[in-house]
Amino acid sequence: MPVRLQDPAAFIRDHTAVESAGLVPEIALHLATDITPIWQASEAFLEAHGIEPPFWAFAWPGSQLIARYILDNPERVHGKRVLDVACGCGLAAIAAAMVGASAVEANDIDQMALEATALNATLNTATVTLLAGDLVGSKPDCDLLVIGDVCYNEAMAARIMPWLLDCAQHCEVWLCDPGRHYAPKLDLDILVQQNVQTTQELESTDQRTTTLFSLRGISAQG
Repeated sequence: MPVRLQDPAAFIRDHTAVESAGLVPEIALHLATDITPIWQASEAFLEAHGIEPPFWAFAWPGSQLIARYILDNPERVHGKRVLDVACGCGLAAIAAAMVGASAVEANDIDQMALEATALNATLNTATVTLLAGDLVGSKPDCDLLVIGDVCYNEAMAARIMPWLLDCAQHCEVWLCDPGRHYAPKLDLDILVQQNVQTTQELESTDQRTTTLFSLRGISAQG
């Protein structure tokens, strides 16, 4: 049975450095500067401590573009209740808080991601409420739901897309995808599209064409 890491915040600080993502220099984050050690460290602790792969140690293309769009278009978010699902390092949530969202929640199934989000929010003097657990199938109480980098395999896309389309019937939903094979093949509104720098070790390429979609009013039948 997994044992909770005694000091997850210390683990995060010890295996990251305070830097910023290339597309969002305004926001400081605890990020892995060298990919191999953070993965090896997590693998070494995995069985004993139940640590998931450290997705929270990187600013993925989707979260970068969501955050960039929020900072460049604050009127789209100001005064709204925002939920960042599968928040990872919390980049999008922090951007929403910085432009004056009335309330911001960051959700992830990985407790380490929430720990990283808390540390990153503190770095940026941003107020973000942490929300643990799997929200798929629920009806989130928010005005705007943002989510990125989740269509990385067929099973995940098949599970999460119907839920997002359901959510889009009662709140605004933004989905950001860096050209994954399993991204939705629907006629969605494009808010912004941009090439985002990445790394060969994570993405097998130096950049990805990343698109932020709006799902507002789109039904599960298309």
